Amino acid sequence: METIIPKNVIDDYLEKIEITDLNKASIRQVLACEMNAEQVTGQKFIHFEMGVPGIPPSQIGINAQKEALDRGVASKYPNIEGIPELKEQAARFVKAFINTDIDRNHCHPTCGAMQGTFAAFLACSQAVPGKDTILYIDPGFPVQKMQANVLGLKMASFDVADFRAEKLGPKLESYLSKGNICSMIYSNPNNPSWMCLTDSELQTIGALATKYDTVVIEDLAYLTMDFRREGLGIPFQPPYQVSVSHYTDNYIMMLSGSKIFSYAGERIAVACISDKLYERRFDALQERYAISRFGAVYAYDMLYAMSSGVAHSVQYAMAAMLKAACDGIYDFRKDISEYARRTKLVKQSLLRNGFHISYDTDLGELVSDGFFFTFGYKLPDGTDMEGGQLLHELLYYGISGIVLSSTGSTRQGLRGTSSNITDDQLPVLEERLRLFNQAHSK
Repeated sequence: METIIPKNVIDDYLEKIEITDLNKASIRQVLACEMNAEQVTGQKFIHFEMGVPGIPPSQIGINAQKEALDRGVASKYPNIEGIPELKEQAARFVKAFINTDIDRNHCHPTCGAMQGTFAAFLACSQAVPGKDTILYIDPGFPVQKMQANVLGLKMASFDVADFRAEKLGPKLESYLSKGNICSMIYSNPNNPSWMCLTDSELQTIGALATKYDTVVIEDLAYLTMDFRREGLGIPFQPPYQVSVSHYTDNYIMMLSGSKIFSYAGERIAVACISDKLYERRFDALQERYAISRFGAVYAYDMLYAMSSGVAHSVQYAMAAMLKAACDGIYDFRKDISEYARRTKLVKQSLLRNGFHISYDTDLGELVSDGFFFTFGYKLPDGTDMEGGQLLHELLYYGISGIVLSSTGSTRQGLRGTSSNITDDQLPVLEERLRLFNQAHSK
């Protein structure tokens, strides 16, 4: 079998880092394996594994951050609640692009949405005795389950692809009715499948969150990136990003600078907690922290204990980018639409060479091209190649990804991202996929 990377290079390194099953490998471990193979062989991989922005960061943010550093903010601790400019522009951004009103005092910067979610899991799981389980509306970002595991929290999950539209309510209620779910979490658009929950589905989620007093953590890392929908991303003008915030007061929205502004390296996001949830008082929090208000505990206990605030200068960067977007000066959606173009080309190459898209439809229409995509491969007998095996085999051909099972998916295959694929790599990808298909279609 003609391969790009010798088998021993891959297998020896996996043994070294104690990975016996790639279904259980983290994104970082897969990347480490590829980087070792690149160093040993000199062959560059097609990196489908890491969702790292592949377009330049916003110059608006860079300029604002530099100016803040020049003013000497690096020597000052930022307020744990965030600088006033950021809080004001975050609330304004939520109104401009989601059409939800929120008090600026209820918007807190976090060290990326990762920290914001980690703190949310903590706060939600401690607010009401007996509510100790997080419900994952999967497939989802694998590290969010790692966070719950680190915290020692219980988890429940289901693959939402099998329970769309009118099936969603009964499925959710089968979990929520047990009374142990403190929060539920999803991304929209969905990482990894790029399916998009509809306004009607979010209405169902919101109604049940209210009925069963459960907090919805809405990860909007890919806000406006359903590129099938025309007109998204124009401030203060419909259509708006659909959101559960229109249907319940039990929500925390995560706005991340990583993908929409390509500002991933500076670790900046904003957790926007609904006005009613923020001010709500919980006896269990009072007993533990001597503070009863949910939002105050989130900021002054959770975030303070984790990092004592977000880096001062990047808060000015985020504030400037949010303001420019709201003012109509910065068309961030136009910039990030590049990912849809790349993904379309990558999918075409996959389909030409015997692969298929694992999550190919979204309520009867083709799934949007976006930041992530999913793909699988059928063996000659017509069965899907198991995800861990597919990744293992593709690594020999200098192509990576992460296994769908790690995202809570019930389907076989991998998650890929087009974020760092350049046009000059497309012929290389095509040839490697051709070689793979030639070797596995016999």
